[in-house]
This record gives sequence, structure tokens and C-alpha cells, in this order.
Amino acid sequence: MDLFEQQQQRLIEAEAPLAARMRPRSLDEFIGQDAIIGPGRLLRRAIQADQLSSLIFYGPPGTGKTTLARVIANTTQAQFVAINAVLGGVRDIREAIALAQTHRGQYGQRTILFVDEVHRFNKAQQDALLPWVENGTVILIGATTENPFFEVNKALVSRSRIFQLKPLAASDLEAILQQVLTDRARGYGDRNVQIDPDAQGHLVNIANGDARTLLNALELAVETTPSDQGCIHITLPVAEDSIQQRAVLYDKEGDAHFDTISAFIKSIRGSDPDAALYWLARMVYAGEDPRYIFRRLVILAGEDVGMADPNAVVVVTGCAAAFDRVGMPEGRYPLAQATLYLATAPKSNSAMAFFDALAAVEQEREGEVPNAMRDATRDKKGFGHGAGYLYPHAYRDHWVAQQYLPGSLQGQIFYQPSDQGYEAGIQSQVARRREAQLAALVEPGSETLTYGPTDQPQDRWLQRATGVLGEQLGEVRDRLFTIFTPQRHHRLLDLNASTGLLTWEAIRRVPEGGVTACTHSEKDYSALIEQSALLHELSRPNVVKVRKSNWSGLQRTTEDTPVVFDGIVGRNALMSVDNKLAAIQQIGQLLGEDGKIAIAESIPARGQRLSRLLNSTKIAPDLYQQLSEAEAHLYNNPEDAMVNWDVPDLQRDFEIAGFVCDIEVVIFQTQVMITSDLLARWLKGKYGDRLTAAGMSAADVEEVRSQFHQQLKNQTVTWSRSIAFISAVQNRSA
Repeated sequence: MDLFEQQQQRLIEAEAPLAARMRPRSLDEFIGQDAIIGPGRLLRRAIQADQLSSLIFYGPPGTGKTTLARVIANTTQAQFVAINAVLGGVRDIREAIALAQTHRGQYGQRTILFVDEVHRFNKAQQDALLPWVENGTVILIGATTENPFFEVNKALVSRSRIFQLKPLAASDLEAILQQVLTDRARGYGDRNVQIDPDAQGHLVNIANGDARTLLNALELAVETTPSDQGCIHITLPVAEDSIQQRAVLYDKEGDAHFDTISAFIKSIRGSDPDAALYWLARMVYAGEDPRYIFRRLVILAGEDVGMADPNAVVVVTGCAAAFDRVGMPEGRYPLAQATLYLATAPKSNSAMAFFDALAAVEQEREGEVPNAMRDATRDKKGFGHGAGYLYPHAYRDHWVAQQYLPGSLQGQIFYQPSDQGYEAGIQSQVARRREAQLAALVEPGSETLTYGPTDQPQDRWLQRATGVLGEQLGEVRDRLFTIFTPQRHHRLLDLNASTGLLTWEAIRRVPEGGVTACTHSEKDYSALIEQSALLHELSRPNVVKVRKSNWSGLQRTTEDTPVVFDGIVGRNALMSVDNKLAAIQQIGQLLGEDGKIAIAESIPARGQRLSRLLNSTKIAPDLYQQLSEAEAHLYNNPEDAMVNWDVPDLQRDFEIAGFVCDIEVVIFQTQVMITSDLLARWLKGKYGDRLTAAGMSAADVEEVRSQFHQQLKNQTVTWSRSIAFISAVQNRSA
């Protein structure tokens, strides 16, 4: 760069708009988007470790996409090359690739290629990037305001990690405003600028999460307001002149268009007239074509209202015709009327039955038209077509029981009337007529449907026994992640990772966050480390080995701000802990302000009693009484941390620890095959020892063993387990 180019660059920087001058240069200066670059987040770790893979930043304007790319440029040791897709083309891509190959070959240096507005590249231009991204010649960082899953080459998307940036919060915009007013080098820190609170609130509100809009408005206000004795005073009228109208994000061919119409339709489907009117207003305000809205309303009238109110289609099409007569702006009245009618109408999606019928046509062998249903005008004499048809109008109520479906589909039901609105009145009528039609199948002379079972009944206890545990564990996992549904950027802690059941699901749920998995044994720790090695380095859980019920130290990180967790999950983490209250208090220290705990605890005190599997009439009453008492002591031993608690105890401990806690107990019943090995494990372990400790003689214990073998060996029994599903959040009112 010569002297003239340096001077030109200095002038450009000095005369750049405020938004460009104030662009953050490091992660410490970056404000907002904590969900993806906050302490402990995946992207922050990747930037600090300089271990980036290809990325695509997706979000509305002014949320920091280009800024994040510039921060990466200032942080990484790799060569950074930037292209604007609006101005660049294949030639620029080739030059960037050539430069990357040179640096890789001569210096062993990676190249990060930043493509701003990447969706502006056409298919050929995006294809030109693909092989170089795939072989690692360049690491792509793309920025786009359009949904990359629709606007960017699918092959590029599959090789990149997508990060979605959200509009900035009001607190973020206020922080940016203060940053500008105190920065002497790039902002207005060298001037005496005073902004009234109501003026600041107006700028932040109307900016609508867009930092660039905010800074442009502030710059206009400052530069056009005369100084009064060295003070530039920004009042509410000045702020209103600087940013007169809220910028509504709405692109008729982009995500905003589809997302808004989706919210509109879902609000009507959900019978929320207030939300429906709001989204309608958003679309009308942004200039959406009302005819497009009416088309969607007509579809909704058939799909979601349907037979619950057959008049809905009439009303909507009538409103559409009225709109065509009067146009805008008066046409907004019929538009609002159609919206309100559908939002408040009863709902039924029974018309979806058509697609079940369509699937039957696609999947089933084409059935012949029943002879009675055939056209009799041409082939009645030759083939007897139409013979046997019963004319409904000749019968009472203008209906008669006969079969209209092909023989292969007799008895098939597609339409299921709902119990809403008009349809509720025909529900019983349709059901009664179907019953009569099915009865007509077996009447002499009718076309009967003959069939046989597809499977002969057979004993499948072995398959059930091998699969039921996995099914139950899967249900426990699914219930926990229903109690707490994490967001993609959340930080999760698995208190008792053990087999990794919850850990692997957590990793799938929070791809842009992070997962910490606690283990209590070297075996479990080694197994999780080995399994996580199959994942990408940045997606692996942070596996730690801790003493049982001791989770202290998990907050210590290399960051200045200690990591707290957005969610804590676990399975049987507290069950055998001696001091459950202390453990819960310790867990609470790891939870963020808005975090949630979702754990499942088996309740041994409510566990299956083995004596209840026996037929007591086949055992001496005194012996059965001894067995029951010994078993009761085993399951109610106050010295045994595993059984000396129940749900009220957990509820009390959580509340003392400062939580609002909800506990649901679910009973799981399993068909279990009692084998010799299983009986041996029961009677030679803690259970058998308890019988002896309860004072039973050796002969009595041996008789009990004999009864278990005689009555239960190779038998399938119903085994019950009680599991407490605990949902807890910090009590803010305490």
C-alpha cells in the first residue's frame, strides 16, 4: 500500500458513518447475542481457540453478522479474505482461492474467506466455492439475512454450522448507545451530548433491535442539532425527527414474509383473535398483497375450520369479493372481518381425511368399482352393470345401507367427524350409518369382505423382555426433555451421566451451547470420553469425574465470568445421597437465574415387593408374615439413604433450598421373566441377608427360597417401578 492509498484509507475511516466507526473490534467490545457468543458458548470457545470450521451467520440487519466476522478477523491467526457477494463474482472467488493455496503451500497458513450477503451469489458462484470449502483450502464464513436453508447451496449448508442471530434487546441497544457517548476516538465521547431519557427510549424502541438503525438515527440527531454553549441536547422531538417510523422487517419473498403469514395462520388455528389481528396488521402495514392473505384464509377455512362451520368458506369468499369491489383502504374491513370470523369459529381438520384416502389410492392395489355402483346406461344388459343398486331416495330418510367402497376397502374409515360446531351434530349420525353398512357386509347377497389375521398369536415375552428396559429409559429421557425443553444455545449439566442417556440427547438439543457430563466412576468417565471422541471436537461434552453428590468446582472456567447452567438434568442423581438437602443446595448454586432443573428419581421405598409376587395361600401363614415383616424393614430402613425417603421429603428439601418444585410420580409396569439367575441374585444378595437379619431360621430362609423357585421360576410377572419426575425453578418470591 503506497502513501496515496494509506491517505485514502485514513479519510475513509475518518468520514465513515458512525455505525461503521463503532463496529466492535474484539469479543470484549461486542454487545448482545449472548446466546451464541456468551461465556461458555460454542462459538466463543471456537473463536478463542482459533479452531473455526465453516460458519454461516443468519439474522436480520443490524444484529452483528459482519461485525462477528471482523472480530474473527482480528482474533484468528489465519489469513482473512473478505468478499461482498453483491459486488463480487467467480473471478473474485478464484483470486481468493489462489491466494489461499499460496499461503497454505508456502506458509502453512489457513485462510478464512468471509462472504457478506452470501445469498446474493447465484448457484454457479456458490458451486465455485464448494470444492475449496470441502477440501479445507478455505474456511467459509457467510453472512445472510435470508434463510440459508432456502437461499444457500444445500451442499454448502451441510458443510457449515448455522448460527442464527436475533434482534438485539433493548438493554443491548442502550449499552451500545452509552458506548458511543463515551468513546472519544470513534464515537461522541469528545463532545458534550446529552440525551433525554424519553428521547433515548424512543430511539431504542423504534430501532426495533437493529443497532445500525439506532446509530444512524443518533448520528443524524447529533450532527443536525446545534450546540448550545457546547452542549448538544437531544430531546424527544429531535429523536422523533431522526427516526420517524419503525423499520418493520418484511421481505415479500423472504423469511419475514413466510414467518409472519405462518404466525397469522397459526394464531387463527389457535383461536386467538388478538394475535391474528396483530399479525394481519403487521402484514398490511408492510404492504403485503391482501389478495394473498385472502387466498390463505380460504385455504384455512377448509383445512382448519372445515365441517365444524361449513359457512366459513362462504364468509371468507364473500369478504374477498367485497374487497375486490371496494379496494384499499376500506377493504381492510372485510379483511379484518374474515380474520375474526375464522379465529372465533369452531375448529375441525376432518377434511384431512381426503389425504388418507389419497394415500390409500397411492399405496393400495386399485380396487374395482362395485358392480352396483357401475354406470348402467351403457352395459346394463351385457354385463349387468348397476344391478343391485338401491336408490336412496326411495327409502326413509333418503338413505339405505349398501356398500360404496371397492371390495378390498370395505370397512375402511377415512372421515372422522369432530365434536365441534356443526360437525358435532352429524357425528352420531355418521357413526350409526357406518354401523349399519358394516352389518350389511354379512347379509346374504351382499359383497362380503373375507380376511384372515396377518399374524398368528404367539408368545413374544422374550422380545418384550429384551426391549422393554430400553423403551422405559427412552420414555424417562423424553419426559425429562419435555419438562425442560432447552434452546439451542443453552448450557446443560447432566448430574449423573453414567451411560450417557441424557448427555447425548442434550448435545443434540443444544448444538450452539455446551454440555457438561458428571460421572462418579473411572469406568463411566473413560467410556464417555471414548464415545465423545467420535464427535467433532467443539461438540464434545465436558466430561468430569466427581465424588458422588459433590458437584463443586464445576463453575471454574478460563473465563472471568463463571459458567452457570441454563438447565440441569439427571437420572437417579439424588436417590442414594445421604444428605439430599445439601446436595440440592449445591445444585442450586450451579443454576442460572432463569434456569430449570429436570431430574428423574426412582423411589425404592415404593419398589416392587417380592413377597407380593408369591401366592400366599401356598406358604405357611407365620412364614409369610415373617417374610413380609423382613421385607418391610428392608424397604423402610432409616439408616439406608436409598430407601429412607419419599416424595414429600424431596418436596420439602427442594422448598427449603429455595425452589418452587413440582413432582409427578409415574408408575411403570413391565413384564419380567423370572429366571434362575435372577432368583439367585435376589436371594443371595441384600434381600437374602435381610431375611436372616430379621430372625428367620436357616430352615425358614431355605423354605422361602424353595417357594420362590417353585412359584416364580420361568414365569412372567408384572413388575412395578415408581419414578418421580421433578421440575424445579428458583423461588423468586422468597
